[in-house]
Amino acid sequence: MILIADSGSTKTDWALIGEDNSVVYYKTEGINPLFQSFEDVKQGVSFLHHEFPTLQPPLSVHFYGAGCTVDKAPLMVQTLQAAFRFPAESLQIHVDSDLMAAARALCGHASGIACILGTGSNSCLYDGERILENTPPLGFILGDEGSGASLGKHFLNGIFKGWLSQKMRDDFLMEFKMTYPQVIERVYRHSLPNRFLASIVPYISKKLENEELKQMIISDFKSFFRLNIQQYQQSGLPVGFVGGVAYSLEPLLREVAQSEGFTVGTVLKSPIEGLVEYHSSAL
Repeated sequence: MILIADSGSTKTDWALIGEDNSVVYYKTEGINPLFQSFEDVKQGVSFLHHEFPTLQPPLSVHFYGAGCTVDKAPLMVQTLQAAFRFPAESLQIHVDSDLMAAARALCGHASGIACILGTGSNSCLYDGERILENTPPLGFILGDEGSGASLGKHFLNGIFKGWLSQKMRDDFLMEFKMTYPQVIERVYRHSLPNRFLASIVPYISKKLENEELKQMIISDFKSFFRLNIQQYQQSGLPVGFVGGVAYSLEPLLREVAQSEGFTVGTVLKSPIEGLVEYHSSAL
């Protein structure tokens, strides 16, 4: 049996491939060891035996996650080991980055440029097996151009500094049932502010008739291509995307890519189905 997880800051998609190649899917909240403690991460995977009662050894676990850096990967391995009650010899755990998940889901065993446009953003040059180059995303404070957190940040800047209309500001605050002080509190004093900022994207995507807002998105997408993708000097390769932002704003993303000299290939809301296909092919 193979258990696959693709985890971002906002949500985690799970898929269990049975011995008969049947697939069961499940969703939980995001797991990010960069922002969460061991106990938080442990709680995030505590449901496994309950939701997947058919789990049995031998089991291979492939966990792909935001924040699964080289120094944080051992935490995920330790946590996942604690979540199972199988003998060590019947359990294989592999932890890799969400960027590798995107590359395998989008490109399989072919070369390409794989990108994430979700709560955060990231990109890489992939040769079909390995990530050859990666422009540092730098997170939602220093980077993450084009991401949900970045778009949410620019949107809030616009409605409170006045380059987006007062009508839009009032409409947003009413829909989110928040006041200006509450927004500031949520961004600066609560945990996971990037998740809150990204939660604004569904609202933004419904207001594209507003020209100022549309230009804000175009500008952020252009920054993503210019500051991240151009570094690879591979304009002939297709650029694939995973993530809710890419999926919900796909027409605008393709338009910007073309204006910047790139061709967008596959766009997936989540890489989980592509990962199921990738790991199933290895059976």
